[in-house]
Amino acid sequence: MQSATGKPFVSEYFQAGGSIASYELDFFGRVRSLTNAALSQYFATEEARRSAQISLVSEVAKAYLSERSFAEQYELAQNTLKTREYTLSLAKQRFDAGATSALDLRDNESLVAQARVSAAQLARQRAQAQNALEVLVGKPLGTIENLPAAMSLSDERIISDIPAGLPSDLLEQRPDIRQAEQLLLSANANIGAARAAFFPRITLTANAGAISPTFSSLFDSGTGAWSFAPQLVLPIFDYGRNLSNLDLTKTRKNIQIANYEKTIQTAFAEVADALVARGTLEEQVTSQEQVRNAEAARYELSTMRFRNGVASQLDQLDSQRQLFAADQALIQARQLRLNNAIDLYRSLGGGLSETGPVASADTKPAATTQ
Repeated sequence: MQSATGKPFVSEYFQAGGSIASYELDFFGRVRSLTNAALSQYFATEEARRSAQISLVSEVAKAYLSERSFAEQYELAQNTLKTREYTLSLAKQRFDAGATSALDLRDNESLVAQARVSAAQLARQRAQAQNALEVLVGKPLGTIENLPAAMSLSDERIISDIPAGLPSDLLEQRPDIRQAEQLLLSANANIGAARAAFFPRITLTANAGAISPTFSSLFDSGTGAWSFAPQLVLPIFDYGRNLSNLDLTKTRKNIQIANYEKTIQTAFAEVADALVARGTLEEQVTSQEQVRNAEAARYELSTMRFRNGVASQLDQLDSQRQLFAADQALIQARQLRLNNAIDLYRSLGGGLSETGPVASADTKPAATTQ
């Protein structure tokens, strides 16, 4: 640099500064609409998490019931196999003594072989069901602390009474419906942002700092400096693009409306199916218990008749086969009834005692009314 006399000299200045983020003056609601859209997207994500959680709980419960069902059927097959092996040993003694025919002996051998096949099949199915349950739980069942003892399906009490006259508003707690609602709110808010794009945008960019000839007095009083640069964007040349964006956001809103309606229809269908199945499954279990009791009585009578020489062993063997089938059918019917209770829990969005939405009416974003 040169002084006023024309002589050169060296001067030092110290400067510190920082840039402050740009601000937009939201006169036409563009930023507010984008904020509401982002907030609704967040709420939709939270509802998706709840939906996944309810589905996981349901699948774990069903996997547990499946394992218990196969375990009971396997135990039944094992007991039946022991009974038939004992009957076969008696049949061999009677055959060797000439008191029975070869046909009776072969029938006993066939029943023993069938019981072994059923036991082997059920052992495999139980092991596979336990593996599936452990995959869902994420660890071996033996490593879970304070795990309650296994119960038989007849002792499970997960079925609760459903009061008559349940309001349809109960379905509003389903997370998939609330997720679809939040996505619809987000799409509606995006329309407000697309409309605001037709109006001018005013932004402010500010810089602040300090300047001083000496470093020691850089931040002393009077050394501050700041500046700002306003910017005005007039979208007069973007009318076609903005119009296309507005049409696109309206189309996306119509898609979300269709998805919302479909979600509600699916919810009503799932609840209706679960309630209808609930009544028929109760009747099915009751009737199957009557069938099982009748077959058990028939088996006892046929055994007594055979021992007294009134009837052949074929009647006893047939009644034994029918009793085993009736016992298996009863276990399977009880499993179906318990599975239906789980389906009803999931279709109601987590049961009858779930709390309200994550975002209450006061915290939901206020989207622009279209």
